[in-house]
Amino acid sequence: MNIAIITGASSGMGKEFVIQADKRYALDEIWVVARREERLVALQNDVKAKIVPLALDLTNPESFLIISNKLESEKPNVKLLVNASGFGKMAEFINSNPVSNAGMVDLNLKALILMTQTVLPYIKEGGKIIEMGSMSSFEPVPHLSVYAATKAGVLSFTRALAHELKKQKIKVLCVCPYWVKTEFFERAGEKENLKKFDILYDADYVVKVAYKTIDKRRKNYVVPGKYAKLLRIMAKFLPHNFMMAVMDKLFKFEKND
Repeated sequence: MNIAIITGASSGMGKEFVIQADKRYALDEIWVVARREERLVALQNDVKAKIVPLALDLTNPESFLIISNKLESEKPNVKLLVNASGFGKMAEFINSNPVSNAGMVDLNLKALILMTQTVLPYIKEGGKIIEMGSMSSFEPVPHLSVYAATKAGVLSFTRALAHELKKQKIKVLCVCPYWVKTEFFERAGEKENLKKFDILYDADYVVKVAYKTIDKRRKNYVVPGKYAKLLRIMAKFLPHNFMMAVMDKLFKFEKND
C-alpha cells in the first residue's frame, strides 16, 4: 500500500500539500495529521485517494506512539512525508509568552524531528521527505526570534538528513518560503496588519514549487519565488545586523500607526 503522510493538513500549506499530492502521485491513502478532526475528514471531498484522519496534537509525545503503532500494524510504503505543522508568534522576546515559545520549539522543530524518525523506517528507495522551513531559516529575525530559531534548526536538520539518505536514494527537501497567505498571521497575532507585509505568496504556488523541486532535482532546500530568492541572496551577503534592522522596522506596527 502506497501512502503519503502530511502533518498540519487541516489548513494552509498542509492542506495544499494534500490536494497537490493526490494529483501528482499514485497514492492509495493519505494519512493527514492535525488537531481539528472535522477539517481532516472534509479533505476527502478534495481528493481521490482515501483520507485517513489522525486527529493528534504533535506537541504530545503520545501522538508519535499512536502513529508508530499504526505504521507497525499496517506496514505501508510511505512514498511521501510532509511535515507542515508549525506556528509563529510575533512579539519582542521580553514580552513574549513562555508557553507559546515552548510550543513553537515543540511543534516546529521537536515534532518535525520525531515525526521524521518515526516514519523513516517505512520510506523506501525513491521516497520523499519535505520539511517546512522558512526564509527566517537563513537569518535571525527580531520579534520572531524563537520562530526563526526553530526554522534555522529545521534547515540544518534537513540538509544533514538529505546527505545521510543519499545512499538510500531518498530525497529530502527543506522548503523555505517568504510570507504565505495562510492562517499563520491570524495565529501570530498580526491579522490586522496583513496589508503591511510587502509580498505575500499563494500556498498553491509554494507547494507546486516544492513538489517540482523534489521530483526533478536533487536539492536539499528551495526558496520559492523571485523576490524571495533576492532576499535570500541579500541575507547571504549583507550583514545580519543590517537585515535585522530592516525586519525590526517591519514589525514595529504599533509605532508606525
